[in-house]
Amino acid sequence: MVAMGICHLFNDTLQSIVPAMFPIFRGELGLTFTQLGFITFSLNIVASILQPVVGFISDKKPMPYALPLGMVSSFIGVAGLAFAPDYWIILVAVIFLGLGSAVFHPEGSRVSYMAAGNKRGLSQSIYQVGGNSGQALAPLISGFILLPLGQRGAALFLIVAAIGIFILSKISRWYKEQLREAGLGAKKKAFISSLPVLTKKQVGIALGLLMIIIFVRSFYVTNITSFYIFHLTENYNFVTDKGQLIIFLFLAMGAVGTFFGGPMADRIGRKKVIVISTIVPIPLCLVLPYVPVWAILILLTAIGFSIMLSFSVTVVYAQELVPNKIGTMAGLTVGLAFGMGAIGAVVIGILMDYIGVYSTMVVVSLLPILGLVAFALPKDGKVAA
Repeated sequence: MVAMGICHLFNDTLQSIVPAMFPIFRGELGLTFTQLGFITFSLNIVASILQPVVGFISDKKPMPYALPLGMVSSFIGVAGLAFAPDYWIILVAVIFLGLGSAVFHPEGSRVSYMAAGNKRGLSQSIYQVGGNSGQALAPLISGFILLPLGQRGAALFLIVAAIGIFILSKISRWYKEQLREAGLGAKKKAFISSLPVLTKKQVGIALGLLMIIIFVRSFYVTNITSFYIFHLTENYNFVTDKGQLIIFLFLAMGAVGTFFGGPMADRIGRKKVIVISTIVPIPLCLVLPYVPVWAILILLTAIGFSIMLSFSVTVVYAQELVPNKIGTMAGLTVGLAFGMGAIGAVVIGILMDYIGVYSTMVVVSLLPILGLVAFALPKDGKVAA
């Protein structure tokens, strides 16, 4: 599980290079906010569409060696980013990164489930905190590597991808051995859900509510990670590297929230953690566009921790809604997060080009109110050992 979490960190670090390069793309290549939005869209939409597909296929036939192959695709994508001469090559490079992510996440989630026992929340937290930690590195990558070294500096991360391929090859052998011992190639294990028996209609409604919650979280996090830096530089006169440090703290606290959310859900229930994660950020997000400089850091760290508290929990909750489709639900929930982030990046980029950076921040601050639908989710109980 620890090795899987480390590889998740590697995988999402490679993806975080994309938003980290936005100041470089805008400064050196003169790209518009809309073009930056479409770069994120291309990365995330590929991962969004393919993750449920990969999950569905792996539910029928697990694919241990898909893990290192996914990292190979990310290796190609990073090489493309480092040496891309124009906008269109950048789009092709991020598609390779999106493909690598789509292959990695469902199978990675399955490995975490296989090692979880009855601690599914903790297991997913260890796995997901690796990914969120990788995403949190984006501002540091931008401020301390890419801004000093320029676009070619991204080539340093080919080393990270190579190490990831090596470790995932080892994990794949363990994974294959577990499948052989458990006979999963021919027979599925029973998955005991903490939820009561639900009708298909109730399951469908619950999944729909969960998708709204994931949409709100992903849209808002994309706004902060990819575009809030422009708000800081334009309206608070921050230099780029100082602004990136603030965004790093937002993402770092998000990783902390992800880690604590899983064990908390094992103790008090999945729904309660999801509800807490949706109601706490609302007032903080609403006031964020209007606060003075000294309050920004306090609010962003609090928002990052609380809004990401349910990240791993929503994956487990979806798996328990449809307990015979572990890979599909992991692919759907994480894939949807990528997809909503993709759509959010395009919408935010267009809004910034047409109504300005500050007005866009005000509009997006209203979005977390939609998360109140969490109160309508079915209540869960505890899973027996």
